[in-house]
Amino acid sequence: MSATRKEGARLRPIGNLDIIRRFTWEISSINMHLEELRQFWARTLGISGPQWLILMAISDLDKDDGVPVNVVSKLLHVDPSFVTTQSKLLEKKGLLRRRPSPTDARVVRLSLVDKTQKHIASLNDQYKTIREFVFQEFDENELTEFTAKLATLKTRLEKACVRISLDY
Repeated sequence: MSATRKEGARLRPIGNLDIIRRFTWEISSINMHLEELRQFWARTLGISGPQWLILMAISDLDKDDGVPVNVVSKLLHVDPSFVTTQSKLLEKKGLLRRRPSPTDARVVRLSLVDKTQKHIASLNDQYKTIREFVFQEFDENELTEFTAKLATLKTRLEKACVRISLDY
């Protein structure tokens, strides 16, 4: 499909509500399966699924100086107070470290302790096997394009939620 034709196709409204409903149900189902996986991985540490997500966010974002609470909350789309509360519980379990930022004491930086990093690394083979199975139908370009489309959809849904909240 040419670039011009592709652009035109993007601008046309989608009139088939059945495909939109099916898409919505598929996304909901994917979310449920992702939640099952989160619960499985979380149980290996004796924590909740949301706490596991916090650890994964820190693992992905930390560049050796910790991650501010607000950065984790933005990635997870949750209130910073939720991350603060949960990170205190995770600190009590010895799974992460909370430290004030050296440049701004109001900012708390989160980092994983060695024990948690080693535990996550020990799950890597299982995670890799699952990841390869789940994504085997996609080559890198397809996955990149699909991810970009999902990001666009997420952004538009965020804007729709803001519009709806302003109307009510």
